[in-house]
Order: sequence, then C-alpha cells, then structure tokens
Amino acid sequence: MNNYLWLIPLLPLAGFIINGLGRNALPKNLIGAIGSLVILVAFGLSVEAFLQVQSTGHPIEVNIFTWIKVGNFTVPFAFLVDQLSAIMLLIITGVGFLIHLYSIGYMHDDAGFGKFFAYLNLFVFFMLLLVMGSNYVVMFIGWEGVGLCSYLLIGFWFTNADYADAAKKAFVMNRIGDLGFLIAIFLMIHYFDSVSFNEVFAKVPGLHGAKVTHVLTLITMLLFVGATGKSAQIPLFTWLPDAMAGPTPVSALIHAATMVTAGIYMIARSHVMFDLAPFTTNIVAIIGLATAVFAALIALTQTDIKKVLAYSTVSQLGYMFLGLGVGAYTGSFFHVITHAFFKALLFLGAGSVIHAVSGEQDMRKMGGLYKKLPITFWTMLMGTIAISGIPPFSGFFSKDEILAHTYQYSPIMYYIGVITAMFTSFYMFRMLFLTFFGKFRGTHEQEHHLHESPATITIPLIVLAILSVFGGALNIPAILGGHEWLAHWLTPLFGEAKEGGHEGGIPEMGLMAISVGAAVIALVYAYIKYISKADIPVADTEERPLLTALSYHKFYIDELYDTIIRKPLDAISVFFYKVVDKMGIDGLVNGLGSGTVESSKGLRLLQTGNVGFYIFMMVIGIIAVLVYSLKF
Repeated sequence: MNNYLWLIPLLPLAGFIINGLGRNALPKNLIGAIGSLVILVAFGLSVEAFLQVQSTGHPIEVNIFTWIKVGNFTVPFAFLVDQLSAIMLLIITGVGFLIHLYSIGYMHDDAGFGKFFAYLNLFVFFMLLLVMGSNYVVMFIGWEGVGLCSYLLIGFWFTNADYADAAKKAFVMNRIGDLGFLIAIFLMIHYFDSVSFNEVFAKVPGLHGAKVTHVLTLITMLLFVGATGKSAQIPLFTWLPDAMAGPTPVSALIHAATMVTAGIYMIARSHVMFDLAPFTTNIVAIIGLATAVFAALIALTQTDIKKVLAYSTVSQLGYMFLGLGVGAYTGSFFHVITHAFFKALLFLGAGSVIHAVSGEQDMRKMGGLYKKLPITFWTMLMGTIAISGIPPFSGFFSKDEILAHTYQYSPIMYYIGVITAMFTSFYMFRMLFLTFFGKFRGTHEQEHHLHESPATITIPLIVLAILSVFGGALNIPAILGGHEWLAHWLTPLFGEAKEGGHEGGIPEMGLMAISVGAAVIALVYAYIKYISKADIPVADTEERPLLTALSYHKFYIDELYDTIIRKPLDAISVFFYKVVDKMGIDGLVNGLGSGTVESSKGLRLLQTGNVGFYIFMMVIGIIAVLVYSLKF
C-alpha cells in the first residue's frame, strides 16, 4: 500500500490536468465521469490506507523525495497517514465524490462545465496535500492551494462584479491568516530546527522553564491566527458568507468537509504544543464561543437560504474551536465529521431547491415545496434535525460531547453554548418551514416548473442523509451504552479521552436533557411562528425592529471594516500615489530628465561654428587654468 499512497493526491491532480486541457474539446459526460471517477478511486485507496492503519495500529509514512536541505535542516516532501489524517482522507474523498456527482446534474447547462470540474479536482488535490503532509511546509502548500482554489471557485461566475469581489475578499482575508501560519513555521525552524510533526513534537518537552510558555504561546497564537482566517472565526469570518457567490456545489465543498475544517485539523494536529500553552487555549475557547453566538444571531433573520447555511457554518466552526479550547479534541473532531455529513447535505439540498425554483434563493419567495420536492424535503429534514442536536441523529452526539467538556471547563460557557444551540435549532427549522411549508410565494412561471431534481442530485442527498442519521454511532458515549469508537481510534494521538465529568455539578444525562430541551423548545417556537401563524419575514423596504434590523444587516460588521480598515488604507494609498509616487519619485526622475534637457539646450548655444569664437574661448580657458595654478 505504501507504494501507492502518493496516488491518492495524484489522481485528482490528473483529473485537473485532463479536464483543464480538454475542457473545450471533451464532451460534458466524459468530463463529469473523469472528474468524479478520480475522486472515487482516491476514496478507494483512502479506505485501503484506513484499513492498514487500523490493522497495524501504526501510521504510514512515505518519503517521496527530499525537497529542501540546508546543512542539518531538511524538509522532505513526505506523506503521513495516521488515525487523524486517515479519517480526513475518507471525508475529503467520500463527501467530495458525492459533491462531484451532484455537480454533474447541477452544472450540466453551464458553459464552464469543464473548467468547473478542473477547479474541483484541483481543490481536492490541495486539500489532500494539506492533510497528508508529514510536516508543516507540505501542509502549508495545501493550505495555500485551497485558498487559491477557493478564489477560483467562489469567483467562478466572475462576469458578475459582486461575485468577483467576493472571491477577492476571500483571498485577501485568508492571506491575513496565512501570514500568521507562515511566521509560526519560521519560529519552529528557529527553535526546533525542523518542521516535521514527529521531530517538532518530540522536541517540545525539551524546552525549559519560562521559555516553554513564551515560545509555545507565540507559536500557537500565530497558528491560531492562521486557523482563524481559514476557518472563519472572529474577526476574519466575513469572507465565508460572501463565498455563497460561488455555485452551490462549491458552497458544499468549502463549507462542509474541506477548506473551513483545515484550521481545526491543524490545531488538532498541533495539540502537543497547544496543551502546553494555556493562554492560547483560553483564547481559542473564547473566540470560538463568541463566533458561535455571533454568527447564530445573524442567521436568525437572514432570508437567503444559502446565507442562513453560511452563518450556520461559521457558528458550527465556532463550536469546534470551543471544543479545541476546552481540550475536547475528540469531540471537536467528531463534530468535524458529523458536520461534514449534515452541512454538505443541507447545502446540496438548498441547491436542489434553488434548481427547482429557477435560481431563486430568497425564502420569502418559496413555500409549499415539500409536495413537489419530496426527496429534497425529507433529506433536508434529516439534516436539520441533525444540526439542531436532537437525538438520535449525528449532531446530537458530537455537540453534546463538546458541551459536556465545556461544562467541566466553565459552566458559564456551557450555558452560552446551550443558548447558541437553541438559536441553531430555531434558525434551521425556520429555514425548513419557510422553504417547504405554507403556500408557494414565487411566480406562476416558477410554480409551473417545480419538479424534483434528477438522480445525480438526489442520490448524494440520500447518501448524506443516511450518514447524518447514523453518523453519531461513531462515538456513542458509554453512558448511553456506546463504545466510543472514535475516542479509542484517536487515543494514540490525543491520549485517553478526558471524561466530561461533572463532579459537584449536573450529571451528564442532565446536561444532555438541557441541550435537547433547549433545541426542542426552539423547534416548537419556530413551528408556532412560521407554521401556525404563517409569519413571513418582511420585505427589505419595510421597517424592522432595532434588534431584528441589526441581525438582518449582520450588525454592520462589513460596513465597520470598510470604515476603519479599507477606507483609511485607500486614503493612504492615494496619498502615496499622488504625493510620494507622482510628486516625489516621479517628480525627482522627471526633474532630472527635464533639467538635463534644458541645460543641454543652453549649452547648445555655445556651439556657434565660428573659429574665432572658439580661439577666444580657448584663450579664456588657458588664462583661467593659469590663474587657478597660481592661486594654489
């Protein structure tokens, strides 16, 4: 198997090359088949790698070649598949294949079909590099690559200026975080003389005294800055909702199983350093919880079906960071897995709805679709229940594990997390009720064309719905009769999982009851408001209560960033352009040129062509030389 490990990322790269070069020559069916099959074969190889790790209990490491060698410092281009990366490989290639299959039907009529599949394959290639790299430099290549591909995919319909701006926004905000990651790598080289995971983690305990705290706090904070950009945490989260400009399969790929979870994977991979940097883990927990709450508050009032899911993703990522901050590494990674299932399902389901209503995304213009789109409705219902944390669906188990550890860490943070879970249940069922129940509120033309999506769209929905229902079985807690398979699987990396103990507090079953009760209360309230009372959100031209208006306008964060960051930078750039560049640098260069020209014009007048004048000037020159000689 080791000899073929390199094929896992190579296959999507081959798909990118073939579809990229043949995008205008190959038929669409062949392009879709190539783009999907390379991911399916990569999934098969990932399953084989997973089984090998499971059977041996040891990671697989393959050194492809030595990339950089300077003295004793070496950076190998090597792959590492252990318990953590093996699961990520299955998610990336498995969910990625379903999204590719979905894209065949969803993008079939698009003129850029071949280019789209080439970009998708390239995205998967870089994501596989990110999780398979055995050192931080190879991880960084994948890290930057998915940033590039997100720019290409978000701005896929670049003729729309707003979509192009959204792509540039994602690219720039990710670069801010990436700078932190890059500086952290340089610090590792300085202090550990290595970037390989095994060597760095082995040398961490060798640091002594206050140096441990200071060095590791600095490195981990910089790594967290990188994770903040890639995984859309406060303050670098505003790019993710704007990423909805891309086609719906892009939204599912970026928001579900791949790019946005890169930050969680990186911190989980680096947990040896984070465990010795308590200041950083406190910051991670606080930022994660703040992001979860803030994004949930915005999602409560959004009317664009994809924007609701986008802010939901930001909120769920906040939950994952909360888990990392409180030491629930297994719980956080468990939520990465379940979130990949139900969020990919919800985005693809939203795409099926948008496909059915001729491109409409405003939920105020939907309604009554459950009869026309039964498969889409039932699968999205399962995804909604899962993300709301209602048992026995997958989201309940992963979210409960994070909240249980949070209660042990800080009861106050736990209750804030429960309130956020209540918000999640409300806005998700609000989306479901507005989309599928009541009367259809679109145009007669849209209503006439309502129909269920083709099999290439509905089959991925059904598979993801099954995973959303039963995915929680991966780590059912012992208190519910489970064997906590995932916790045992990750023990070689994270050690024995800490129990979400509640000494002197509420028993674990009580905590489960609180979180489930909160979710059910929110569900009932959403039902009363949007089904019983048929309350439809007001039009954009109508007045809203203050708090509702703040939430609907996303608390004007983009406008705030625009005022305090973009406009001052624009003003500074204009100053440097007009004053420093044009008047200063250009003025000096142009002044020297014009001065030379004008002086040459004056000197030219001395050339009269009169021999007598030249003899006279020669005599004057001789006299001047004699006077100068006598003087000195």
